[in-house]
Amino acid sequence: MTQMTGQPVIVLSENSRRTLGRDAQRMNIMAGRIVAEAVRTTLGPKGMDKMLVDSLGDIVITNDGATLLGEMDIQHPAAKMLVEVSKAQEDEVGDGTTTAVIIAGELLKKAEDLLDQNIHPTVIVQGYRKANDIAQEFLASAGEDVSPDDTEILEKVAMTAMTGKSAERARENLAKLAVKAVTLVADEVNGSLSVDLDNIKIEKKSGGSIDDSELIMGLLIDKERVHPGMPQTVSDAKIALVDVAIEVKETETDAEIRITDPNQLQAFLSQEEGMLRDMTDKVKASGAKVLFCQKGIDDMAQHFLAKEGIFAVRRVKKSDMEKLSRATGASIISNLDDLDMESLGNAGSVEERKISGDSMVFVTDCKSPKAVSLLVRGGTDHVVDEVKRALDDAIGGVSATIETGKVVAGGGAIEIEISKIVRKAAEKVSGREQLAINAFADALEIVPRTLAENAGLDPIDKMTELRAAHDKKDHESYGLDVFLGKVIDMQKEGVIEPLKIKTQAIKSASEAAEMIIRIDDVISAKELGKGGAPAMPPEMGGMPGMM
Repeated sequence: MTQMTGQPVIVLSENSRRTLGRDAQRMNIMAGRIVAEAVRTTLGPKGMDKMLVDSLGDIVITNDGATLLGEMDIQHPAAKMLVEVSKAQEDEVGDGTTTAVIIAGELLKKAEDLLDQNIHPTVIVQGYRKANDIAQEFLASAGEDVSPDDTEILEKVAMTAMTGKSAERARENLAKLAVKAVTLVADEVNGSLSVDLDNIKIEKKSGGSIDDSELIMGLLIDKERVHPGMPQTVSDAKIALVDVAIEVKETETDAEIRITDPNQLQAFLSQEEGMLRDMTDKVKASGAKVLFCQKGIDDMAQHFLAKEGIFAVRRVKKSDMEKLSRATGASIISNLDDLDMESLGNAGSVEERKISGDSMVFVTDCKSPKAVSLLVRGGTDHVVDEVKRALDDAIGGVSATIETGKVVAGGGAIEIEISKIVRKAAEKVSGREQLAINAFADALEIVPRTLAENAGLDPIDKMTELRAAHDKKDHESYGLDVFLGKVIDMQKEGVIEPLKIKTQAIKSASEAAEMIIRIDDVISAKELGKGGAPAMPPEMGGMPGMM
């Protein structure tokens, strides 16, 4: 509402809220910083776990940044932008979500200090963009080349990703499984390797220990054979994949069949039986010993298939059918008339086994499978869930390494080196932008500082040691060993990470911070794009309520 010649002019409805100027900037920055602080203590090998409890009392215990932010009930719009940073990092790389969020939070904190010095938000954004460009330019030429055959380095990448998680004690075994799985499903596209992580299926089963986790050279289907009379194990299996129901089709329009004689009923039933027998004969004639059907299999057809000694599974998910096709080389058939020897796939063994009381079908010993399964075991459901999250990070890190072919030192080494490069470049920039570029350099140091804090070390002493080490020649890979509490060569220690984690984390953190800094007015709106009630949470009126 505003006053013009004594007459009030109402623009927004009385229920609308509006925060503008420095209040809006402070509120948004505070919201972003609170999100970063929430996950900051989980960073590194000595990071702590968080317990999330929902309204029903279900719990999740994890230190995985993407899981934490995805599960937290966050309402503040600026805070949600940092959740998007973690989601982008998870989707693009699969690891490094906590790093991306805490860098974004520190960039906002440094920006607030500059705003208090009356430096305009646009100047800060320009400085951050220049600093980001400098950092990306340096990263483009940084790192050590890695080939997909360099299993030792890939395993070190996987182990680095899992360090600090519940699965750490079994990380050597899990790292081997992750590397083997990724290298098996990697495809060559236009001269470079590409990894579709959908081709690695992870199945969780509680019971046993983490060491019992295994890689299936083929696929694991959470189903059971449709008839107890079917063989439990089929060796040297010829596999048919069909996405058509092995049932008598219903008419597409409403129809009525009038039967006036018992013989007519018997003829009708015989006709149905004949149709089902014809379908199973086509499966048998193709030479298939195993049948995976995406749709249903009639009870009578199950009986016929069992008599022929054919192992059959029904209602297999479409995604599993596609993976089976890649693993066994079989073609997915939509018409049983097209089923022949050439459309079949091969597997060394197809077997139904019981795992933790549940029957599962193992399709194993496939030659050069392009889709594989990982069976994750652990004492309880919570342990299994956390092992799966650790494996997801390891697989994401290994696939990012294979795709980009570059790795960098961990332990905060690369962040300190980038900070040094950016700070040096700032000397050539005049005016207030130089302050923003220096602030960007300072913000990157939040990673090694947080590693030191989470390990109970003195962050000031360790940051001084790190800077001194990086001022020396050929010390670019020196980082903080949180177990020894010393600054050592991370490359030699085997603490290495994919270059892609760092490029994506710094880029997305910088872009999110720039966007939040530029906001100087927060106005409640109707449901955007749809019309309706105001969508802004009531917390926007004061301090950012979030969780």
